Amino acid sequence: MYFSDNIISGLIPNYFTNYTLLTELHLAYNNFSGFIPPELGRRTTLSQFNLFMNKLVGSIPRDMNLTKMENFAVNDNMLLGPLPNEICVSGILTRFTVANNLFSGHVPKSLKNCSSLNRVRLENNQLTGNISQDFGIYPELDYMDLSYNKFYGEVSSDWGLCPTLTRLKISNNNLSGKIPIELGEATRLIDLTLSSNHLVGEIPSSFERLSSLTKLYLDNNKITGTFPSSLANLNNIEELNLAQNSLTGLINENLGEYFKLRILNLSSNKFEGVIPVRISKLEKLESLDLSHNNLTGSIPPQLGGLKVVQTLNLSHNNLNGSIPSSFIEMSSLTIVDVSFNQLEGPLPKMQAFEYAPKEALGHNKGLCGNNTGLDCLVQPRNQGNKKKGSIVIIIVLPILGFILIVIFTIVVLCYIRKRNQNGTFRPQETREKPFNIWSYDGKMVYEQIIEALEDFDSKHVVGVGGYGTVYKAELSSEVFAVKKIHAPEDGEMQNLKSFENEIRALTEIRHQNIVKLYGFCSHSRHSFLVYEFLSGGSLRDILNQMEQAVEFDWKRRVMAVKSIAKALSYMHHDCSQPIIHRDLSSSNVLFDSEWVAHVSDFGTARLLKPDSSNWTSFAGTFGYIAPEHAHTMEVNEKCDVYSFGVLTLEIIMGKHPGDLLVSIQDMKDISLTEIPDQRLPPPVVQITEQVELLVEVAFSCVHKSPHSRPSMRDVTLDLLVEKRAFNRN
Repeated sequence: MYFSDNIISGLIPNYFTNYTLLTELHLAYNNFSGFIPPELGRRTTLSQFNLFMNKLVGSIPRDMNLTKMENFAVNDNMLLGPLPNEICVSGILTRFTVANNLFSGHVPKSLKNCSSLNRVRLENNQLTGNISQDFGIYPELDYMDLSYNKFYGEVSSDWGLCPTLTRLKISNNNLSGKIPIELGEATRLIDLTLSSNHLVGEIPSSFERLSSLTKLYLDNNKITGTFPSSLANLNNIEELNLAQNSLTGLINENLGEYFKLRILNLSSNKFEGVIPVRISKLEKLESLDLSHNNLTGSIPPQLGGLKVVQTLNLSHNNLNGSIPSSFIEMSSLTIVDVSFNQLEGPLPKMQAFEYAPKEALGHNKGLCGNNTGLDCLVQPRNQGNKKKGSIVIIIVLPILGFILIVIFTIVVLCYIRKRNQNGTFRPQETREKPFNIWSYDGKMVYEQIIEALEDFDSKHVVGVGGYGTVYKAELSSEVFAVKKIHAPEDGEMQNLKSFENEIRALTEIRHQNIVKLYGFCSHSRHSFLVYEFLSGGSLRDILNQMEQAVEFDWKRRVMAVKSIAKALSYMHHDCSQPIIHRDLSSSNVLFDSEWVAHVSDFGTARLLKPDSSNWTSFAGTFGYIAPEHAHTMEVNEKCDVYSFGVLTLEIIMGKHPGDLLVSIQDMKDISLTEIPDQRLPPPVVQITEQVELLVEVAFSCVHKSPHSRPSMRDVTLDLLVEKRAFNRN
């Protein structure tokens, strides 16, 4: 039965279960909703089961007949629960694609020895397990994607024993350990993506054998060492991303031999020395990011020969001299950032610099041009002794000031370190609740927390975040959440910065819909924060579990959106300095036992300061980040507004809006009747109007142009008075 690629809607008919000789069922690319009929797989001997790209909910029928299954594809639905454990009982399964659903639990045991596998896609689910133990060796495997799950453990050396493997993607999980040398044996690899994990060590020398690679993404890990010479043989590489690691030394000149390279990102490392001139030989390069390193010297004029570069980021280095006039030959350049260097002189007369915001040019020695606020004046040739005296003053005074600042900083740090050696717990003076059960003795409180958590035993863990692990602590009949900060490795300071950000932000906040910070501890062994414990769990977990999602009815969903809106409005408009969250997602919205929503996790939050730069490094959760933030890195409240719009649609739909965001941007007609979560009964008339209003507000918040998005204050007022003030344009 072939019904794929139509616009059929409604439930999968029950009479399909009468076709007992049915071996192939193709219903993909339709609008089928509801559950998979429980008897469909029980009464048939299916070998081809294609239900992907629909709106199906519920779980896979437990007693499906899988004895002849070859192709099982249910990706891009809203299915949840465990995967069928005996999926490869046939021993002839070739394709197993369940990506972009809400599946949880462990990988089916039968997959480990399923030698017939050719294509496996499990990405974007909630699957867990030790990745080094749950998968085996697959002689026929071509494609494997396990990204955006909760897998842990080390990258298995078995992947190197898959001779036909061309694509291996395991990004955004909790992998640890070193990259195995054996991975270099998978010589047919075209795409290797291990981004956003906790990998350590150096890039294996065996990678020199991966001559077929076109994409290598190892960004956002803890990889160390110098620029690996093992990458010298990657002559087919088109995309290379090693950003956000701890690589040191010089940038290898061999980069100039990667003639097919289109994207090069080496940002947020510890590279030093000059920018290699040979990079200018990369004629196909479209994006170059060397920001947040320790590069010195002048910008090579030869870079002007990069005719197709569209994005250039050299910010946050120690580059000096002027911007080469040869840059005017970079005809495709549209986005540029050279801030936080020692550059001086006139800007090239080209649109990329003329239209660049001041923040992309600021914090330099003396750049001048129309959009810098500085005119490019011609210096007189002879100024005599007056000029010399001015130079002496300009040089000596800053040096004296710098010395005084250093001395003051050392004194303060010594005082803080002396206090913190004994473990200093600092309760928030604005929070009265902890003082009912704790004394002001910070050392005693510290010891009580350590004792309650049994020195941070893993059995007390209730969640793991980007920079800390959350524990449940019971003290004096009260329950608290304790976030222990991951210890920095090899001088890494990002976790400590997130720790400080969260304290700085939450000390400014007093709001019923924002998680309460009771205190924090800064200790030589470990640092942690203490919050109120919210027993309802995260929004993401609630939407991923059938029973909880149904209990999270329309009335509660409307109230949740309003609560989140009020919290953001307070942060943006009612604090002494506006606070931008920067990582609003379904994982960072928590509920108490009364279904009241609270915004949490302020590790990436920023306090906006007037008359200063509000640019920063990239932060946030994929799928919730405003599109302009990836290009400009500018922090403003409209980034949070966009995330709020995505989150509102997720609450209404019961899943992340995904491709719907593209349709909104393209101004395509969207049926509002198809958006609400199909797991819930249709809302009553009064609630229906509120849900429709939420959808309209969400559409306005995810507008392509930041200037066209409403403020959170306007959103809150609109939701309170229930006026339809927003529309899609």
